[in-house]
This record gives sequence, C-alpha cells and structure tokens, in this order.
Amino acid sequence: MILRFMVSLAMDAAFIFILVFSSMFLSTEAFQSNCFTLNCGDGAPDIRFPFWVSGRQPHYCGRPAFELSCKHNTTMIRFPSYGDLVVKSISYGDRKLQLLDPNNCVHQVFLNLNLSHTPFRYYYVVKNYTYLNCSTRLPPSFSEVSCLSGPRHHIYTVKSSLVLPESCRPVKTVAIPFSYSPYLADNSFGLGLSWSSPERDEDCEAKGGQCGLQTGCLGFSIKNLNFGDVSDKMLKILLCILTVILVMSIKIHHSKKVDMQLENENLLEVLRC
Repeated sequence: MILRFMVSLAMDAAFIFILVFSSMFLSTEAFQSNCFTLNCGDGAPDIRFPFWVSGRQPHYCGRPAFELSCKHNTTMIRFPSYGDLVVKSISYGDRKLQLLDPNNCVHQVFLNLNLSHTPFRYYYVVKNYTYLNCSTRLPPSFSEVSCLSGPRHHIYTVKSSLVLPESCRPVKTVAIPFSYSPYLADNSFGLGLSWSSPERDEDCEAKGGQCGLQTGCLGFSIKNLNFGDVSDKMLKILLCILTVILVMSIKIHHSKKVDMQLENENLLEVLRC
C-alpha cells in the first residue's frame, strides 16, 4: 500500500514538473521571439531594449518613453513638445542618441523641445542662450537663424548676458548645446541626447541576452531573456514546488494512517462489546 502511494506521488510530482516547466519555457520562448533586435531599413540603427518599435513589437519589449516607429525605412522618435525626429544612430554603450530634424532646422527643435518629463538629456554641455526676434537685421557679427527668419522678422541666438538691441525683443531663453552658426550644418551635427535608466536595466544588459519588461502584481519588472539564467531560476522554483508537494503528501498520508488506526481501534472495541 505504501509502495502504491509513493508511485502515485511520484507520478503527480512528475506531471506538475512537466506542466510548470513547459509553461515557463513557452513563456520565455514567446518573449524571445517577440523582443528580437531589429531595424527600420538598411543602414538604420539596431533597436533593442530599452527601445522598442510600436506596431512591430509588444510594448513589454522596451520602456514606454523609448517608443520608436518606422516610417519609410527611417527610424523616428516622437517628443510631445515638438513632434517627430529622425534617429540617426543609437550608441548603447555610451547611451547616446543622435537625432536629426526632418525640417533641417535644429534651432527650431532647441526652441521648442522640452526634455524635463523624459528620460533624455542633452549629451553635450549646455549653456543659456536667448532667442531674439528683431524687426531689422543686426550687424554681420550676429548670425541670423535663417530657417526661423522671414522678410519682416529676423531671429538670432545670443548669450543671455548680452544687452538687447533696440529693434529686438526676447523670445525665449533656453539651455542648449550651441548657438546658431552658418558654418555648422544641422545635419552634420544633429541633436545628441543621452538617457538614464534604472540600475536593474544596467544589471540586465550586463548579463547579455535579451531584456524586456515583465508584468506582475507589483507592476513592471525587468527581465533578462538569457535562457541560461531563466533555466537556473526555473530549476529553483520547481525544486521548491516539489518539496512543498512532498511535504503535503507525507502529511496527508500520515493523517490517513492515523484515521485508519482510530477506526480499527473503534472496531475492536465494538467487537469486544
């Protein structure tokens, strides 16, 4: 009887082991197949965690603020304060995002881009510059921002400490990497941004493999999709499950044995009477 019980226990444990292992393996495989590294076209930067591509990957493949899109084989990122910018390159080691303005007017981006509610910051050192709107052209020592100017208004970027000319009024003072120069083409320099991420992201990236977000009862948690790490975790979990099953089965068997002994004792007392 005890042998039959142990065989039944072993079969139940094996069934639960296979069920749990299979579900975790399939979940990991699905994660890996969806969160692969991709790009928007030939020569476009590789896209991986924390970035992800909307419409081509599930949202858990990256962090919400790092959503990218592919338009005509071009990688794009959208900022609510400005709009779409072209992603020229992504350096994951340096955490540098090199951007271009599709309108070829980087100072229009500087004037309107607000990074305060994003994980991004300017990669280069910034200084305060004031944008001036002037009714007449200033002397040649001032460089006019041609992409923002028109026949009746002339835009300049100057140091904030400069005394304002009479024909000019300040538009906005912003902290930007450089003032306008006619010798610096927008597309040759571009917009350099860096990003910050939680320490657990760094730990995940250091282990290699693929990283993504996994939803749980406490929200989002970082998950490394390297199968070697996953298999170690699964083995520990399964060993815990088997231990719990074994302890519970022994207790149930012991309880049944005690009940049978009590029934036998009661039956003997009845026969004696």
